Amino acid sequence: MEATLATGGETKNVREGHRRPKNPDTESDREIPEEDLQRAHIYGLLARLLAAPMSEATLTALRAIDADDSTEFGRAMASLADLARRTTRAATEEEYTQLFYGVGAGGELQPYASYYLTGFLYEKPLANLRGDMAELGIAASGSSTEPEDHIASLCEIMHGLITGAFGKPYDLATQRKFFIRHLAPWVERFFENLERAKAAAFYMPVGTIGKVFVGIEREAFETVA
Repeated sequence: MEATLATGGETKNVREGHRRPKNPDTESDREIPEEDLQRAHIYGLLARLLAAPMSEATLTALRAIDADDSTEFGRAMASLADLARRTTRAATEEEYTQLFYGVGAGGELQPYASYYLTGFLYEKPLANLRGDMAELGIAASGSSTEPEDHIASLCEIMHGLITGAFGKPYDLATQRKFFIRHLAPWVERFFENLERAKAAAFYMPVGTIGKVFVGIEREAFETVA
């Protein structure tokens, strides 16, 4: 999945919550609403930022963001864009390594659902995720050596559920089920930890962006039956 970089303004679903189509039988209602596309852009952005160290192309795109700084989300986007303008790719790669790779026991953070929920890698949360992926017809791409419960992989799956990258766009009930089962129990803690991590400078606003966004998602999904 090639992540689309989002802008810094509040997305429509931030203001209105997730909205269901009024009539799923009409062609126009089967189109993906703009607010859902904006949600997908943010999931895609988070997936790209957290999957691997920054490329020059991603940094260039981040530098071009013109964010609305009237909200916490927008201010974090503006901060990320400003840091991208002042930071080299080599510096972001070193920071990523300190945060997620490290030496010996690994980096400062372990970005996996299994670790946050059990304290160990490759545990039951990963097995549950693989079962749900199989049920949805989602296969691992094979392009990453990371287990599927890595935060970037989970954000990529949410992006694909919204956009139809796995064959069709899935409805909000399916998106909600996946989010509640595999992200909600731990992901806000992860982003809070990233926001406060000792090694985080460039990635500190990434933590804020993720924390604010998934908090909005969680609240909005509470309205979905």
